[in-house]
Amino acid sequence: MALRFDLPDRIPLFPLPDAVLMPRARLPLHIFEPRYLQMLEDVLKTDHRLIGMIQPEGEGLSAIGCAGRVVAFSETDDGRLMISLGAVSRFRLIELQEGFAPYLQARVDWSSFARDTGGPETDPGLDRGGLFDLLDRFMQMRALSTDWDAAAKAEDELLINSLSMMLPFGQGDKQALLESPTLSDRRELLVGLIEFALHGGENEERLQ
Repeated sequence: MALRFDLPDRIPLFPLPDAVLMPRARLPLHIFEPRYLQMLEDVLKTDHRLIGMIQPEGEGLSAIGCAGRVVAFSETDDGRLMISLGAVSRFRLIELQEGFAPYLQARVDWSSFARDTGGPETDPGLDRGGLFDLLDRFMQMRALSTDWDAAAKAEDELLINSLSMMLPFGQGDKQALLESPTLSDRRELLVGLIEFALHGGENEERLQ
């Protein structure tokens, strides 16, 4: 993916627990708090239109997040904005920066995640039949549903990243999935988390 803009050193942050944006995925968001409505207004004036999604961690923030470009937005009758973020790259949080804006802004480093701005990753070790069997059992156990036809047609990266974002894992597990260096690493962790749940290892701290 060739970027039409330079990655900035400073971006606004949207801390949101249990929500991660994976490379080359999309994340829909409802924006209604005044500070984030202001953030969106400011972001749309920039060339990059980037918002940094990051999870809270303890009293602070996780070390790694993922920035998404605003690729669509619409306004509801009650004044909320519905936006879609298209992932551009993960980033490492360097430091929060003071400013006059009501939302968080930070200096970030992109250098560890060059693969995020390249072409889609593939996973030669992906066993779709085995993954779908595990996923079916997990879905039944959690009383969840999925679009199996869409899942069967999805490319490796879209399938693994979508599952990593949507399945109800705990905050720490989602962060570990985000930080996985390669798609194969993420798939191995994803399978491990599903197997852990199926073998009775789930609890309210890990699966919410």
